[in-house]
Amino acid sequence: MSGLSTDEQQFIANVRTVTEQQLLELAHTGVEGRVNRPLLEEMGRTGLLRSLFGGSPDEVPSDAAALQLCLLRETIAEISAEAETALALQGLGSYPILQSGSPETIERWMPGVVAGTTIAAFALTEPNAGSDAAALELRATEDGDGWRLTGEKIWISNAPEADVYTVFARTTEDAGARGVTAFAVAGNSNGLSGDHLDLLSPHPIGRLKFDGVRVERTDVLGEINAGFKVAMRTLDLFRPSVGAFAVGMAQAALDMALDHVSNRKAYGRLLADQQAIAHTLADLATRVQASRLLVHNAARTYDAGATRAEITKSAAMAKLYATETAQAVVDQSIQFHGAVALERGHRLEHLYRDVRAPRIYEGASEVQRSIIARELFKERVNAT
Repeated sequence: MSGLSTDEQQFIANVRTVTEQQLLELAHTGVEGRVNRPLLEEMGRTGLLRSLFGGSPDEVPSDAAALQLCLLRETIAEISAEAETALALQGLGSYPILQSGSPETIERWMPGVVAGTTIAAFALTEPNAGSDAAALELRATEDGDGWRLTGEKIWISNAPEADVYTVFARTTEDAGARGVTAFAVAGNSNGLSGDHLDLLSPHPIGRLKFDGVRVERTDVLGEINAGFKVAMRTLDLFRPSVGAFAVGMAQAALDMALDHVSNRKAYGRLLADQQAIAHTLADLATRVQASRLLVHNAARTYDAGATRAEITKSAAMAKLYATETAQAVVDQSIQFHGAVALERGHRLEHLYRDVRAPRIYEGASEVQRSIIARELFKERVNAT
């Protein structure tokens, strides 16, 4: 793969081998829409969960490396979207704990996350707060040295089965994004309940209800009323890797399309010999490669410690272009295959359901366009 070092290419090869030989079968044995604990434990045993975070494999994780995360997600997604989703949700839910938790909170949760025995989840969205995350209504009411959480979260990854949730709650009324605090909340907390949601996408997603759930001061992630910064730092890291997930799915669909048209005949000719089909595939392959390069650029921008504005814009571009491209590639591959690809259980049928959600979560495509435009106008003002 162009532009990658020998070590990065070796990392990809190792991840591919582990996924194909040790994860693929486990991924297929899970129940759709539920957490696959055996799969996550195997990811922990093989070291893939440790690869979510930067540094050497034998070191205790202390941060994340964006490019490594992207290479990890793309490689697994090309082989198994189920395995990739399980890994990614684990990282999304736990990274705020690693980046902003107290030493006690990190020690309580992170060893299990890396081992695959503790399931983590990111609980931001609410019924009335989706794209407008600053409109959170889940209340954190002071109670002695801690708080009581009351309200509801919806479309939450790994809910209601997770062992720990990164929860964003309102600690100051009428303060918008500046009145939100992040907490690490145990999944077995008194007053916390939930149920599964049956979605088109085959991901473990659910609703959570908080009825006076107690959290302590040690459960705060970051600073009080600064939880939105915790969320944005996490999303800036993970947005390029959502693009990487999309690239992996797009590459899988493109490969399937190439195999199909190279063997399927219609009207006495291979589909591959028809110029309209060959040109369509050329355009799709170009878009996949452009997506990959945008993802890598966004990841390198993050790893280089660029300004927040540069990181935000490049991450938004990568996620927007890669997820929209993946949707188009999967859809066109199905069109080439015909009705067989619509049969329940066909890999393209599964990919079609998998590929739809990334255009919505962690910032819908429309939100990414707004972010990009905002940063463009800021740059123009600063340049004058």
